[in-house]
Amino acid sequence: MGLYWSFGTVLLLLAITAPVALAFGFGGASAARSHIAPLRWFGKTYIAIVRGVPDIAFFLFFVIALDQGLEYLRHKWKCPDWDEPVRQGNDFVVCSAAKLPLGNSPQWIHESYGFALAVLTFSIVFGAFAANVLFGAMRAVPHAQLETAEACGMTRRQTFWRVLVPQMWVFALPGLSNLWMVLIKATPLLFLLGVEDIVYWSRELGGTKTPRFTDYPHADWRMWYFFFLLVFYLCFTKVSELVLDRIMARLTHGQATAGGEAQRKAAA
Repeated sequence: MGLYWSFGTVLLLLAITAPVALAFGFGGASAARSHIAPLRWFGKTYIAIVRGVPDIAFFLFFVIALDQGLEYLRHKWKCPDWDEPVRQGNDFVVCSAAKLPLGNSPQWIHESYGFALAVLTFSIVFGAFAANVLFGAMRAVPHAQLETAEACGMTRRQTFWRVLVPQMWVFALPGLSNLWMVLIKATPLLFLLGVEDIVYWSRELGGTKTPRFTDYPHADWRMWYFFFLLVFYLCFTKVSELVLDRIMARLTHGQATAGGEAQRKAAA
């Protein structure tokens, strides 16, 4: 049953991470093209730093750093009389009341906390890639249309939301589609973050030298478990391609793009 539930964990991760990462990306792209210099520097720095660090290194660093940072803040708040150093050699030691989650918390809280950290990490990483895609899509919208909107009396905010944003999606969708595929393939990184995903359970149930082997003795079945994962991911990405193609056809309908021109020729 743990293997079956792990498929739900992966799907839930994608369902939450995709819109959150898109929100991070939209915020980062908007900041990168802002006329306010500090905001523009922040947006471009966010995109450059996250995109320039390998995903695995960022995942392993950020989860540990965020977890210890939260515990440190709680430690300062809940245990102000603590006189021992937090860093003791290679150990990070805080009072028991500052632990996240608490040691006596139910198992589901520990799992939910780890899953929340994973979602946030995925969202920040893929949000940076989405920000780069959306930033390029915003620049692809003809500048003459923005100037025309301002000449008609629209404010900068109205031009952004009524002219730029509706038209940028047709330019952004190919890049966002590739990013969605990469996100699907990156879900096995949950295994590195300690979340019991399908890779974890495939190794546990398929191997012969794991704690599960004592409950279900069998030969080494890992090849078959991982082959099933291969088929699962291939089918999932194929369904995603079909859905994304339909979305792209809907967005390019009536647009002055190659896709819209192909639709007009097909209709003629």
